[in-house]
Amino acid sequence: MRETPRSQGTAGDAEPVLPQPRPGCALAHDTGASGSGSPHRSDGRPPQTPRGARHTGRHGGPGTTPPVPGPPTVSPLSSLSSLSRFLPATPLVLLALCTWQIASHGPLRSLDERLGRAIAGSAVPSPVAGFLADLGNTAVALPVLGAALILALWRARRTGTARWWLPALAAGVAMAAVPALVVPFKALLGRPGPPGPLADETGFFPSGHAATAAVAYGAAALLLCPRPGRWPRRTLLTAVALLNVGVGVGLVRRSYHWPLDVVASWLLTGCLLWAVVRLSRSAPVDESSEAAPASSNAPTPAGS
Repeated sequence: MRETPRSQGTAGDAEPVLPQPRPGCALAHDTGASGSGSPHRSDGRPPQTPRGARHTGRHGGPGTTPPVPGPPTVSPLSSLSSLSRFLPATPLVLLALCTWQIASHGPLRSLDERLGRAIAGSAVPSPVAGFLADLGNTAVALPVLGAALILALWRARRTGTARWWLPALAAGVAMAAVPALVVPFKALLGRPGPPGPLADETGFFPSGHAATAAVAYGAAALLLCPRPGRWPRRTLLTAVALLNVGVGVGLVRRSYHWPLDVVASWLLTGCLLWAVVRLSRSAPVDESSEAAPASSNAPTPAGS
């Protein structure tokens, strides 16, 4: 049976006739048979090319299958952690600047000496200044650090912390590095002391007392409160910072050091304490082991 009857005219008089679809056949852009919904197929099977199953992108154009990848996101914590790796560069640069000014008798040294004479003649009571300066002695600072080391080792060993000895070892090495770094500086520069009982001596840059106090009390605070971001740690570190400021003021007030001697010691020991923090983070505290004694001492519910 023909689709359309042919006209009786000649071939030259015939008009073009569009082809008509036959029943049961599929054209190139029609869906498959039996409502399959697949182009180019009449047997209901899925298409071999992903043209029919392609999804649109964000703006309606052809794109990848969902989920569509978005722009890369940068976490603030990851950016801060990457910046913390370069944190020691700032105090080292400032320490190099101070050393250059002291060695070359630059304007910063002249300003430092004028400021030192003004603080030495200030109204800070001399007994209080002497007490604060004595906190930088090794006879006072080292026992404090030793007690913190023993307590930190005992607590970490009892809780079963992985690498429990690492924070205490880092603190001990930082304390031992203080004379190894300060003594060569003193011998190399040979800066004379401020007017006072030690004016005839040399070797005052940087201050050994200020460096000892900063490392000893700072490392002790880090050992006693190893978890960052908690208020006991922040409170203790703030108290240690104020204590070191008091030690520096006492050293300058009693004419034991110039102000820049103390500042250089803080810059130097800041790098040492940063190393202690970085090494302590590699030995995390096992919180589950600390919570185990508390849960074992909890009262047992009735009827259990």
